[in-house]
Amino acid sequence: MLSKILRRGALTLMGTWLALSAVPAWAQPPSTKPAPTTEAASSSQPTDYVVGPQDVLFITSYDQADLSGKFVIEADGTFTFPLVGRIKAGGLTLRQLEAEVKKQLREAEFFKNPQITVAVDTYKSQKIFVVGEVRSPGPYPLSGDMTLVEAIARAGSTLPTASGEAVIVHPARSGVSGPTLPTEDPEANTVRVDLRDLQNGNFSQNAALRDGDTIFIPRAESVYVFGQVKSPGAYALQQKDTSVLQALSLAGGVTDRGSTSRIRIVRIVNGEKKEFSVKLADLVRPGDTIIVAERFF
Repeated sequence: MLSKILRRGALTLMGTWLALSAVPAWAQPPSTKPAPTTEAASSSQPTDYVVGPQDVLFITSYDQADLSGKFVIEADGTFTFPLVGRIKAGGLTLRQLEAEVKKQLREAEFFKNPQITVAVDTYKSQKIFVVGEVRSPGPYPLSGDMTLVEAIARAGSTLPTASGEAVIVHPARSGVSGPTLPTEDPEANTVRVDLRDLQNGNFSQNAALRDGDTIFIPRAESVYVFGQVKSPGAYALQQKDTSVLQALSLAGGVTDRGSTSRIRIVRIVNGEKKEFSVKLADLVRPGDTIIVAERFF
């Protein structure tokens, strides 16, 4: 049942991401995502999440209702719980913390078999960074088992200038305070993910994230289209194997006066400018200039 819930949630997030990608940034409403309810949190949160300072817990007591409530973990990793006082929470998973609270309630002889659940009401102690070609780059709280799809969705989706790839940087050291780019930490574990695979429903690359990770969305390299096309200019190459025909479609296609048999490419090879004729099925390279000539008649 849990796997079905997680998969349904991933599909929902992907749908949100795809929908946002098609809407201009100015037309998108501000985020109004509500905090998860206690019932949802307790049933769907991963119990291996490690809590830390500033996290806000929601503890539910089924034995005595007035013991239930929100508890903020302080800078030293502890919080105060009624009847038992200070409890060390920092560094414990939700399951371990739940067991610790039950243990202290039993040892204090208030309950023989305490019935409680511990969930995270607000995530604040761990975070990830989303940078590059996204609508809202910046740090985001790491909420439980957050994945790549959810992180990109929270950052407002990718921009039209984004490449078709995401680079996930898992830093070698813990406790990083800012984003880590792929070239900044030679010991970091760097994973490259094809975003088109995710958009097509292949969630095998929907990597799980951990504290301090950086998701970097590179800017797509450009190809230039001029001559007898409807919208000449520079266009981002958002997939690796782009044909001449696909590049022309980015520019609105060939005009009535253009000739699809008289297309040439200007390309820089080893620092030298070279020009040659191409067919519609030929592949273009980043930096190419495609020129569509006029028909003879």
